[in-house]
Amino acid sequence: MKKNIIAVAVIVALTFVSCQNNQANIEKQNINSVVESSETKNISSIQEEEKETTYFPAIERYLINECGSKYLEGQYCVPFQTVISVDERNSDDILVWGDFWVFNYNLGGDTLETVSGGSHPGLMHIKQTDTGYEVTAFDQAEDGSRNLPSAKRIFGERYTAFHAVNSDAERREKHRAEVLATYVKKHNIPATKYKDYGWSAKSLTN
Repeated sequence: MKKNIIAVAVIVALTFVSCQNNQANIEKQNINSVVESSETKNISSIQEEEKETTYFPAIERYLINECGSKYLEGQYCVPFQTVISVDERNSDDILVWGDFWVFNYNLGGDTLETVSGGSHPGLMHIKQTDTGYEVTAFDQAEDGSRNLPSAKRIFGERYTAFHAVNSDAERREKHRAEVLATYVKKHNIPATKYKDYGWSAKSLTN
């Protein structure tokens, strides 16, 4: 009789433990599902936040990777541009005419010293993608004796506006200093001035 009672007690205990384990597994699975769901939502939110809303980052990437990389390398490659005209009617071929520049710098004390760089006026062809934009082609004004005729061909009726911007060195330097000031602040670079070779250092402005 005692053996039967003990056997029944053991079965009941094992059943109780098994139920507890099953319940714990179910709860663990539910928690994991909630965590995975939360992580998925967070990843989606990050991707949504990282999605580009303008084509300017794509232009900057192109200037750094395709133009800046062809110059003598520096610690920092900083592009800037003045947009002359835009045609956004075709999202697969957005047209951006601009006066594009890129410079490479090294940091010397509190001064960004120009290593190399130059002007790249022309027409950017940009495609809208699922995550933002990318430059698919660049019609650039040629050098030397072909500069003027190629620029007139590329800019067409916009050439007068382009020439006014491209020939205004004072306005361009002001814009360059503003872009540099934003760049050093964003990247925590301890620079307060910039300097081209053979010229006096200039203050960075916000």
